[in-house]
Amino acid sequence: MPEPITDNTLFYGDNLPILRDYIPDASVDLIYLDPPFNSSRTYNVLFKDESGEDSEAQIAAFEDTWHWNRAAESTYEDLVINGPLHVGKMITALRDFVGANQMMAYLVMMTARLVELHRVLKPTGSLYLHCDPTASHYLKIILDTIFEPENFLNEIIWKRTTTHSDAKRWSPVSDTILFYSKGNTFTWNSQYSDYDPDYVASKYRHNDDDGRGPYRLDNMTSPNPRPNMMYEWKGHATPPKGWRYSKETMAELDKEGRIWYPDSKSKRPQLKRYLNEMPGRLLDNIWTDINPINSQSKERLGYPTQKPLALLERIIEASSNPGDWVLDPFCGCGTAVAAAQKLGRRWIGIDITFLSISLQRSRLQEMFPGLGFRVTGAPESVGAARYLAQHDRFQFEWWALSLVGARPSQPTTATKGKKGADRGIDGIINFMDDTSGAAKRALVQVKSGKVSVRDVRDLRGTLEREKAALGLLLTLEAPTEPMETEAVEAGFYHSPGWYRKYPRVQILTIEALLGGAKPQMPPAWGTFKQAERVAEPGAVQGTLEL
Repeated sequence: MPEPITDNTLFYGDNLPILRDYIPDASVDLIYLDPPFNSSRTYNVLFKDESGEDSEAQIAAFEDTWHWNRAAESTYEDLVINGPLHVGKMITALRDFVGANQMMAYLVMMTARLVELHRVLKPTGSLYLHCDPTASHYLKIILDTIFEPENFLNEIIWKRTTTHSDAKRWSPVSDTILFYSKGNTFTWNSQYSDYDPDYVASKYRHNDDDGRGPYRLDNMTSPNPRPNMMYEWKGHATPPKGWRYSKETMAELDKEGRIWYPDSKSKRPQLKRYLNEMPGRLLDNIWTDINPINSQSKERLGYPTQKPLALLERIIEASSNPGDWVLDPFCGCGTAVAAAQKLGRRWIGIDITFLSISLQRSRLQEMFPGLGFRVTGAPESVGAARYLAQHDRFQFEWWALSLVGARPSQPTTATKGKKGADRGIDGIINFMDDTSGAAKRALVQVKSGKVSVRDVRDLRGTLEREKAALGLLLTLEAPTEPMETEAVEAGFYHSPGWYRKYPRVQILTIEALLGGAKPQMPPAWGTFKQAERVAEPGAVQGTLEL
């Protein structure tokens, strides 16, 4: 049994073993997941059998690739042999129907993770799965199997964009969010939005000018027969089924001036419902009032699948309470984690790319200055860093860049497992150094293998070509003496804003960075695009209950 988690934590790695090894049974109150899946794929590619070689070139063009490979086959066999019996039957039937292809690989990997997510949910917990129509129907079958059909609560439709031209079909503008509870009793806080102005104008037409504002009239008669509520009230005969309120309550409402009386005794009194006392319009499962992240948004961080903070705030407020644990196993740029922190919940985020973990760490530090949290799975020694470099050089590069607060120069192409020509730039640190308002740049190059004086010369040439202020060479191996000499010969950058000079080319080893070394440069004004700061962070700490 995993030990209880006591701190807000970001996990770097595959969420399946992390869930199994670190997250205790029945310990999480709310799960939100937005698993990677590219809806731009066509059904021809999704359902094409991978036994042939002709589909590979097509599939490589997509950013989020799921292959029917040895890992998918192994996961499938584990579900059939060791998983719950009903899950094994379901996944076998799906494979017979769907085939061994991209879609089935995705569904197998998702099934294994949803089994674990069901395990870690408290009996009163809920799960929200964010997807698009390409796979939502299959995911609902999987969720019905794992969570049971009676625990399906809603299919939420979020209108994420405006109508656009799309030849020969209705314009796709929405995502689907599948909402399940683990049991009959679950956390629920009703959510409301502002009334439509036309609705207010048509319904709240009365105003006594007594300072209580506009109100509408509401029926005070009982919808069902209530013999004990049958009485005459101030000359008004009892309704056929009785009043809605007792005589004592009617007297209290009358004393407070909350009853409207008609001129004729043949008509019945009505209740005054004041606009400023109403919570708003009760939200339904069609969400059209939350805008997507656009190019001008203050929230925008440049992450391709970033969701609006308001979307996650609505989900978290509805299905959890302050102090509860929120888990996002595919946390991307960390919107669910940021919303949980803002609302005073405790949280766990998991992602398989260090680009994501680095982005989240930067975002949390900028939104909640001084916030403490743990990052688990990142290398903490030179040996661990060397292991990461040998097994995934892209992840090593992103991790190394995070040590100096640099943003990757081309994260979008790198996440595809391929990297275009970087022109000698792996990362960038922007900083302000004068009153012009223009950002200056420190360019970062990361080396995980052997290094030589040629690397320093190349960096110097890149600085000249890009007209950058500083260059940082991050290296796993120790620099040679000629390298250090070449760096010294690059001279200094003279800072007009800080009245200091900084070595123009700096060599920083991974060992030194792990020991606390920092680049010598003016303070950076931002790494990733700076997240909007939250004035009062809802820092809530505690133990993740078993």
